[in-house]
Amino acid sequence: MQLNGQDFDGVSAPLVLDEGGYPQNPLALVDLGDPDVLDRLPGAPRDGGRIMVGVVRGPLPATAVPLLALLDCTLVEGPPPGDADPRTYVAVADARTSAERLARSVRGAPLAALTLAGLLRATEQLAVSEGLGAESAAYSTLLAGPEFAVWRAGRPRRPGSSSADPVLVHRDGGLLRIELNRPGRRNAFSAALRDGLVEALEIARLDDTVTGVELSGRGPAFCSGGDLDEFGTTPDPATAHVLRLRQSAGAAVDRCRERVHARLHGACVGAGIEVPAFAGRITAHPDTFFQLPELSMGLIPGAGGTVSITHRIGRWRTAFMALTGERLDAKMAQDWGLVDHLAVHG
Repeated sequence: MQLNGQDFDGVSAPLVLDEGGYPQNPLALVDLGDPDVLDRLPGAPRDGGRIMVGVVRGPLPATAVPLLALLDCTLVEGPPPGDADPRTYVAVADARTSAERLARSVRGAPLAALTLAGLLRATEQLAVSEGLGAESAAYSTLLAGPEFAVWRAGRPRRPGSSSADPVLVHRDGGLLRIELNRPGRRNAFSAALRDGLVEALEIARLDDTVTGVELSGRGPAFCSGGDLDEFGTTPDPATAHVLRLRQSAGAAVDRCRERVHARLHGACVGAGIEVPAFAGRITAHPDTFFQLPELSMGLIPGAGGTVSITHRIGRWRTAFMALTGERLDAKMAQDWGLVDHLAVHG
């Protein structure tokens, strides 16, 4: 298959590194409409290899369905066979255009992209606590990498902004209402907000008279993602890893997931969907959109999303969201299983 005049051989071409160890060909596009490619795909190397994205300009051949498990993502232009697991592919209007967007994103941060693909293949099989540990270690490694350094250098930090009560907690009988309260920053996920959320969820963990937890956010958005001005401010990546595990809001939600109902609206970016995706039930307003933009910063989702989102929608669709950074609207999120219900208008 050719993309912008360049050949992508997703079956036999190995990953190439330059003298400094930087990936030169991280992405392999696999033409699933080519019978010869399908014959060679089962023997393709996976460990330490390239990101393998299947592309179909038309209906997905039935003979390709058993091979989707070998891929990291699949873009299908036509209707798939009825026996294909819907989590293993993404239906797109134009497979070539979608592949081009994905390729540009991967070329911008190949170290982060390769790290993400390998991590998703691992966390798919891991328990939540193990998956969070693997994600945090990978994220901390990338914090020390050149791609994040370039992003950080190109984005001056703004003056600090704090809220006296970044998280509001109210008890209503057996219901514990938890509300993110940084509306002026669209509930950006700061360290203070994270710690307040973990503390609030600890109430539910310790008090078995709490029969339900409702998680929501004030202002125009549930959560616009991590507070960008705090990115990279921990003393070192190892300390960041320990802090991330010790104060994991995602793990706190997961510990009482069956009682947690997340009510989402507006922007749910990065941590704004990674954390609530651990909840047992998610309701989204029809205006909600979801996005994983971390690759553009030289990073991967670091608030638990490689675990929570993968468990909800599968690693292939999680890879699509994270590798492209594209927005997912509320209806598509419901169709994929990222959210459970859409709120009634008004």
